Amino acid sequence: MSPNNNQLRNVTVTLEEDVARWARIEAARRDTSMSRLLGEILKERMAAHDDYAKAMRRALGRKPFLDSDGRYLTREEAHDRGRPR
Repeated sequence: MSPNNNQLRNVTVTLEEDVARWARIEAARRDTSMSRLLGEILKERMAAHDDYAKAMRRALGRKPFLDSDGRYLTREEAHDRGRPR
């Protein structure tokens, strides 16, 4: 049987004491368990990472603008202020 996306898994997490204290307080403030709080935080981070990766693929897939040869500038070219050589 292969796991589906909605299947929950138990994991053990080791936290520094100040982090654990913050998580307990935050979970209580949100009226939820630490387990659910950590799951929500990780799920949000995963979604943000996926959104960033999608945006990066879209940006890199766009045609160059202006009248360029299609390549990106190097760091040196981008920061060249026309100094005399």
